[in-house]
Amino acid sequence: MTEHNSADNHGTKTFLVTGASSGLGRAMAQAALDAGHTVVGTVRRPVDAEAFEALAPGRSVARLLDVTDDDAVARTVDEVENTVGPVDVAIANAGYGHEGIFEESTMADLRRQFEVNVYGTVAFVRAVLPHMRARRRGHILGITSMAGLITVPGTSFYQGSKYAVEGILETVGKEVAPFGIHVTAVAPGSFRTDWAGRSMVRAERSIGDYDQVMTPVREHRLAADGRQLGNPRAAAEAVLEIVGVPNPPAHLVLGSDALRLVTAGRAAVDREIQQWAELSRSTDFPDGAQLPG
Repeated sequence: MTEHNSADNHGTKTFLVTGASSGLGRAMAQAALDAGHTVVGTVRRPVDAEAFEALAPGRSVARLLDVTDDDAVARTVDEVENTVGPVDVAIANAGYGHEGIFEESTMADLRRQFEVNVYGTVAFVRAVLPHMRARRRGHILGITSMAGLITVPGTSFYQGSKYAVEGILETVGKEVAPFGIHVTAVAPGSFRTDWAGRSMVRAERSIGDYDQVMTPVREHRLAADGRQLGNPRAAAEAVLEIVGVPNPPAHLVLGSDALRLVTAGRAAVDREIQQWAELSRSTDFPDGAQLPG
C-alpha cells in the first residue's frame, strides 16, 4: 500500500478516518481528497484497501485495522504518524447499529456494541492524542448519532453506546482545549448509507408484548432504507467546514430530522427538570459546598 509523506502546506491536512470503506466514512474521506488533503482510511478487508487507494493515488492511503484490537489501533496510528505524516484531523467513524428491544437483546449483543462503538472510539482517540498534544494542535471528531442525544424505542444498546461516546468526547474536549486540540462529537440523523441495511444487527423478536412498539419501528426503518433524508456528501462537506474554523463546535448535529428531534427531546428533558426542581433542591444540606460551574 502506498506511502506518502505529507506536510500542512497551503492549507492541506492529513486526515485519519476509521471505517472508511463505505457510508459516512467513505463520504468524508472522498470530500477531503477532493479538497486536496491526504487521507488515511482504515478498512477491514484487502479488497477495500485497494479500492480506497485508487480514489486518489498518492493521497488516499489505506490501512487494514480492526478497531476492537487496542494494540493494533495504537500501532497503526504510530505507524501512520511515522510514514505518512502528522495527523491533523482524526475521525473516529467506525461503528454499527444494533436494533432490538432491550428485553430481547442479549448481554453478548451489548458487549459487542460497546466494544466497537465505545471502546474502539476510545482506543483511537487515546492513540492520536499524544501526537497532537506534543504538537499543540489537531482536531478529533467522533461520529456519534442523534441517538446519543435523544432516545427512541428499539435501539437501547446502540443509543447507550452513542450516549457514552458523546459524554466521553465532550469531557476530553475540555481536558485538551489548553493544548490547542479541538474535539467535536458529530451527531447525524438519518442518512442515505447502509447503516439501516447490511451494517445493522437486528435482534430476533421473541416477546409478543412488544409487538405494538417494535413492529412499526422496524417496518418503518426497513421501508426507509435507501430513501433516507440525509445526503452523505453534504454531511462530509459540513464536517470539512468545521475542520477549517478556529473555534469548531463541541457538538454538531447533522440533518434537519436530527435537528428537529434533538431540539424537541432536549426541550422535554429541560421541562421535566424544571418541573421537579423544587424536589431536586430539597435534597441539599443547608451548609453544603456547591460544585463549581
